Amino acid sequence: MKRKIQIWDYANEIMSALQKGVLLTTKAGEQVNTMTISWGTLGIEWSTPIFTVFVRENRFTRQLLEKNPEFTINIPYGEFEKKILGICGTKTGRDTDKIKEAGLTLESSEVISVPAIRELPLTLECRVSYKQEQDPKAITEENNRNFYPQDVDGSFHGANRDYHTAYYGEIVAAYIIE
Repeated sequence: MKRKIQIWDYANEIMSALQKGVLLTTKAGEQVNTMTISWGTLGIEWSTPIFTVFVRENRFTRQLLEKNPEFTINIPYGEFEKKILGICGTKTGRDTDKIKEAGLTLESSEVISVPAIRELPLTLECRVSYKQEQDPKAITEENNRNFYPQDVDGSFHGANRDYHTAYYGEIVAAYIIE
């Protein structure tokens, strides 16, 4: 069962969880992938609620978003296995079925084609309404140095030389899986 929620009633929970890690789930064709993120924004643009995610150029998630511009944000609510965030934050979906390895249960979504995840039940269904690649020249020298070191591989899961694309996702449904 899904209990519909008003996003703004849960804004504190969403942003607090984001600092520790939430899942960004994508799907293209029959392939579902999820990755841990800790960068994102919740806000309003074009008179609609938006969740913006930032995905590095080399990520498998980016490839799926380019094929299907929809995603879910899966947020811990209550107790959950913290190893989920570790598995989904350090492995690539190119060669690992993270859904299976992390023991995740996919739930049908309400509006979009990308599933929710039962184990992280606070769910935002998002449809991309805008995307923008970062301009390295517009990023401060300090942030370029700290977050985009050019002496590492583009697939490294920590500090990584690849820049991000911002995907603005219009929130089209929000609920808690019960």
